[in-house]
Amino acid sequence: MRTQKKIPTLIHQTWKDADVPAQWKKWADSWRRHHPGWGYRLWTDSDNRTFLQEYYPWFLPIYDGYAEPIMRADAIRYFLLDHFGGLYVDLDFECLSPVDGILDGRELVLGCEPEAHTRLLLARRRGFSRIVGNAFIASRPGHPFWAHVHRQLVGAHRMPGALDVTGPFFLTRAIDSAPEPASIASITILGPEVLYPEVSPYATELFGPQEADYERAYAVHHWSGSWVRDSPATPRTSAGKRFPFWASQELQPLADGLLNLDAQRRRWTSGAPAPTVSCLMVTKDRSSTARRAIACFRTQTYPSLELVVVEDGTDDALERHIRELDDPRIRHHRLPPEGRTLGELRNEAVDRATGPYVCQWDDDDLYDPERIETQMAAILSLGAEACFLARERLWWPARHKLAISCARVWEGSMVCAKDRLPRYPALRRGEDTPVAEEVVRTCRVVSVDAPELYTYVCHGGNTFNEAHFAEHFDVATETWSEPGAYAERLLAMATRLPIGPEDIAHAENGPTPRPSGRRAQTATAPGPARERPPVLVLTPLKDAAAFLPGYLENLRTLDYPREAISLGLLEGDSKDTTRDQLEQVLPGLEAEFRRVTLVHRDFGLQLEGPRWEPGVQRRRRSVLAKVRNHLLSRTLADEEWVLWLDADVTGYPADLVQRLLGARKDIVVPHCATTTGGPTYDLNTFVLHPRAGTLNWSQWLRDGILQPPRGFGRTYLDELRGQGLIRVDSVGGTTLLVRADLHRDGLIFPSFPYQHLIETEGLAAMARDMGTACWALPDLEVLHPHHATSAEPPPLVHHMA
Repeated sequence: MRTQKKIPTLIHQTWKDADVPAQWKKWADSWRRHHPGWGYRLWTDSDNRTFLQEYYPWFLPIYDGYAEPIMRADAIRYFLLDHFGGLYVDLDFECLSPVDGILDGRELVLGCEPEAHTRLLLARRRGFSRIVGNAFIASRPGHPFWAHVHRQLVGAHRMPGALDVTGPFFLTRAIDSAPEPASIASITILGPEVLYPEVSPYATELFGPQEADYERAYAVHHWSGSWVRDSPATPRTSAGKRFPFWASQELQPLADGLLNLDAQRRRWTSGAPAPTVSCLMVTKDRSSTARRAIACFRTQTYPSLELVVVEDGTDDALERHIRELDDPRIRHHRLPPEGRTLGELRNEAVDRATGPYVCQWDDDDLYDPERIETQMAAILSLGAEACFLARERLWWPARHKLAISCARVWEGSMVCAKDRLPRYPALRRGEDTPVAEEVVRTCRVVSVDAPELYTYVCHGGNTFNEAHFAEHFDVATETWSEPGAYAERLLAMATRLPIGPEDIAHAENGPTPRPSGRRAQTATAPGPARERPPVLVLTPLKDAAAFLPGYLENLRTLDYPREAISLGLLEGDSKDTTRDQLEQVLPGLEAEFRRVTLVHRDFGLQLEGPRWEPGVQRRRRSVLAKVRNHLLSRTLADEEWVLWLDADVTGYPADLVQRLLGARKDIVVPHCATTTGGPTYDLNTFVLHPRAGTLNWSQWLRDGILQPPRGFGRTYLDELRGQGLIRVDSVGGTTLLVRADLHRDGLIFPSFPYQHLIETEGLAAMARDMGTACWALPDLEVLHPHHATSAEPPPLVHHMA
């Protein structure tokens, strides 16, 4: 019988059942509309297994053993095309025009994903120069490539993730390793412009919008269910998991061993009761983190749940979000803001719970979909009254650190029979520790060692300060802080948890490369932070008598709590009345702010001519760097952030601090402009031009530091308005927010040439070498006019403020 060499006119698509979601049905219909004479078959999960049972029964043990449904959905296409031939397309693929022209005369046709996808971390780690997509495949039946693919499926089925087991990474490797030259010669791999003109939303988040050429495209992939999607994880139920556990009765050991989650699942399937668990969330004006915790609740695999939300804040954003979700399992209770303690609020939540079991559900942590199912399986299997996790995962996004904690009783992980739960004491923090101790002392308790079920997040606004988290990291049993390992681990977490794309972008980008001509990387401008960590405002002053009243007036207009603001002021080398004025206002400042430190020290800097003259820059900025470093060393105590603020900045919004903190970056600057919407004043904040690395910078070296004319190889923030949060190559110091621990770890203002840069520009270079990027908010403006009392540079000179 002659082998069929033509691709049949038959379209295959798959879904779990015949009820295709509405958002995909219109795209599925587009294929039939453009190919009216073609056959069409929608394969359900049941159809797929029946098909394999009849034609490829040898593969069923691997197929049934796949850990995730997506692996089965990927694999089945390689068998359908081998047996029937035709065109397989994912449901989120839209047909723009008939594809007969790209299939005629060909035996096997695939397409490459956009080039931007090869720059994503997972692809870079595997060394891919191209990624062959598996969302569109056309083949004649019996093509010899599929026998090779089937063998490769067997070899790859124990790899850790769907991408490598059955997905695009698997298919790319299979093509690269195909042994039969004849089969490779008959494979056509089309460029991304033909089938994949759009990059994924996730790649767009990382690299910015990419122009799509639809004129050359026959179809477009919308990436609504792919490996590059940045959507929250859907519940995935693992099979064959066993967790170490140990049980106790009133502190006396009872048992230890391995908990088999599948065994309890079988009991539930057979009709064993699954008692309702009331998850209890206490929150106050933290909508962003609370929404993430709610997303975790909604993906839980345990069937009988409710979420009781008790809120005593004034912001109604979370309440509106819950109304929009319209999930009957979630009940929001608003209490008047009467200053109740956290312990009192937790008791309110317990009183409103309807389930026989309660689960602490903190509003700023993350929970694996199987958390409650695992803990309830432990309670019911072992006849326990409460369950704790023995270890948790620790995540510190700002420091790019992940860890597995030491073993202890983790209070926040508690699931407990409601009738055995003691009342919480009226404490503002640490209220759950005595409750957990009482439960362990009086109840039958099981501890499960499954740290991946609970992610304890340090985000800067926690009840406990950063020192508390640092102690946990110090005694962690495993830590990932090296950039590659951290990013890999975070991406793995994102397959199951609602990790924000900005966190993944930050992890993937890693340290900023030095002048390579790259474009600035942007992200959506953040909203103001609601957390209120302690901030140290630092200001050097010299001959600032004319500016001091306005400086203090502007400081008092900030709506950040005074009890969270410390001040550090250094006066030196003044010839006017600055020192006397500071002594006069000091008592009032001390009564008004959290802590105030006034330092007097002369550094002996007196300039005869204009401060912008190139010949004085190294000396001037070296002294300014020493001033900043001295002020920092004399004033920094327990604050979490340092805000450098020049005395002659004349205006800024009242929520300046919140908006800078809202960027959630370790180093961030606003846009220091001469007037509202006007040109940039502080030119030390800049982005290098795309081809900056090819320019002759040595011609602008003087006294060991770069002093180029304005605009040479650099773009300033007045050209970048409207781009949200943007990554920059350097920062100025007129207004500059730095995470305090970076300074504690050795980040200073170099008083000497550091990579031909000095002071704030040198700080940015040093931060980059320490693995920390600098960011700017071009649309958050602070004002610094050209003051008549000081000599200002001509417009073409690079002004080093």
